Amino acid sequence: MKVSVIGAGNVGGTLAQRIAESGLSDVVLVDIADGVPQGKGFDLADARSIIGNDCKVEGTTDYSKISGSKVVVVTAGLPRQPGMSREDLVAKNAATIKKVLSEVVKYASDTILLIVTNPLDILTNIALKTSGFEPNRVIGMGGVLDSSRFANLIAEELNVSINDVKALVIGAHGQGMIPLVSQSSVSGKTLSEVLPKEKVDALVEDTVKRGAQIVACLGKGSAYYAPSAAAFSMVKAILKDEKKVVPASVLLSGQYGLTDVCIGVPVCLGTSGIEEIIELPLTDEEKKQLIDSAESIRSTLTNLL
Repeated sequence: MKVSVIGAGNVGGTLAQRIAESGLSDVVLVDIADGVPQGKGFDLADARSIIGNDCKVEGTTDYSKISGSKVVVVTAGLPRQPGMSREDLVAKNAATIKKVLSEVVKYASDTILLIVTNPLDILTNIALKTSGFEPNRVIGMGGVLDSSRFANLIAEELNVSINDVKALVIGAHGQGMIPLVSQSSVSGKTLSEVLPKEKVDALVEDTVKRGAQIVACLGKGSAYYAPSAAAFSMVKAILKDEKKVVPASVLLSGQYGLTDVCIGVPVCLGTSGIEEIIELPLTDEEKKQLIDSAESIRSTLTNLL
């Protein structure tokens, strides 16, 4: 097995470390900044005897090295800065994605694409159109990360184990995300049963703002521990054919009443990528929020294209 990670920054480098140290697969780390991927590749490889696995890590600027990759994860692009929305990144990172995908199509046309670069849903839509890949092979990461943040905030509020919390976030990865209160629970009890409405509303708001909070704290750059963990869990589900249900940005073709837009919804992940799009019962308010989120993505794409 081989996984290629395009972009050797904080997210890409940490993801490469997670994959290699878990023994999941060999890793090719690609970046245009000559020296950076090679240096990180050497450093990760030097840890093999300490960690105790034989997974190889290679850092390179040569895209031909990605040939044969089961999954290609795209993390390349500019990170958010304080005061920036994910949408502020759209023009520059869209150009980056198109350049990356021209190389991916050339050298790894059978791969499954996992998009991590922001604005995630916009770039997942662009990746699908640019690559010409089947929709099941183009996936955006955001929902796993957002759901993890929602779950963490719930666990902290109630002082319970994270393992007792089930949380789900759909919609766009950004201001258009929709933490699904109706589908989230603690030890089998709904959030509304364990928390008053004002607390639930505050947790929803904090989840939406969490990424910006991290960017503001760091001052330069954005989150990478949790995003790399989210991407790793999705890569693992594909490589091990786990049939794992997670929220991800995928092309809808009538599900939830939406067509021709990539947006976050629950899916089943396996060896072929997206194996099923799962339709959950939503409240009227949640349906409206999802439609509004999709329209925002379409509007940005129209302005961009």
